[in-house]
Amino acid sequence: MIAERLARLRDFLREKGADAVVVNKEVNLHYFSGFRGDDTLLLISKDDALLVTDSRYTEQAAQQAPLFEVVEQKDGLFARAAACVKARGCKKLAFEGNAMLYDSFVKFGALLGSDAALGVSVHLDDLRQIKETEEIAAMKKAAEIGDEAFLDIVKFIRPGISEREVAARLEGTMRALGSERPAFTTIVASGARGSLPHGIATEKLIVSGEFVTMDYGAVYEGYHSDMTRTVCVGRASDEQRALYRTVLDAQKLGVSLVKPGASGREIDALVRQRLTDAGYGEYFGHGLGHSLGLEIHEEPRLSKKSDCESLLPNMIVTVEPGVYLPEKCGIRIEDTVLVTETDGVPLTKSGKELMEI
Repeated sequence: MIAERLARLRDFLREKGADAVVVNKEVNLHYFSGFRGDDTLLLISKDDALLVTDSRYTEQAAQQAPLFEVVEQKDGLFARAAACVKARGCKKLAFEGNAMLYDSFVKFGALLGSDAALGVSVHLDDLRQIKETEEIAAMKKAAEIGDEAFLDIVKFIRPGISEREVAARLEGTMRALGSERPAFTTIVASGARGSLPHGIATEKLIVSGEFVTMDYGAVYEGYHSDMTRTVCVGRASDEQRALYRTVLDAQKLGVSLVKPGASGREIDALVRQRLTDAGYGEYFGHGLGHSLGLEIHEEPRLSKKSDCESLLPNMIVTVEPGVYLPEKCGIRIEDTVLVTETDGVPLTKSGKELMEI
């Protein structure tokens, strides 16, 4: 798997006219080497694959990144990397323009001097858009953990407990089921706080008759899941039921539109129009969805500004429309969806019909 990734990366470097690439973004370190540590650089050329790190990680790196020569640095990460570049006669280096800090760029350039130049800015994240079989398996497992946590949390939620208690229960359950950590800061927003799309859990107590929106995910072998469910505590009013049906209808439409060849802008526009026709377009402000994997937010996006002209098989995206009524309530429903050869298949399996608990 790593060998194939390195081969794709080297093809990419040839297209860019670069002799080598310096990789410093942590998730890309993991992706291209298998190493899962920090304070490390990869230097990859057509002939060499070096992993530069310090004594804390040399043994770990040798185990996790067998295709790489592990180079220990003692006087500075960039100084050791610059020496490796000079020793190999690389002249034109690619670097991660969206990940290397400006101060690091200046420092590294000075260390290289006239021997080499950081001449090509690249976004290696693009090489991670189409998921491999092993990646999909890890993401399916992460999604299963999220689903299991949902089955537990709907038995736990009741009037009088706080949003933070709900978040803690979700995170603890996912940990017990094998999650490495939460995929992001868990969102639990109840009642009027539901109008906050990123309403991080607070000490607010849940009250009967309120919607509770929960947006959370697990991490399994480095890969993320992401799901949102909104439930009603107690009996829902007719108005609440109608609003929930509107969001669910839009969400199901979005899932049905995920297929090879569809553009990110087109899918977003059609779902947004469905909510507009129902009278709620102005209350849906964020994009419809995003990809995920080693990061919780990746490309491609499903949004007004998406650069994705055509979804491809084995891409994975979320579909998460919402309606947020200021100072009243909010509803969001989200699935993570795998693009297959013919359509979109949700990795999220939890039921979506309105639950009154």
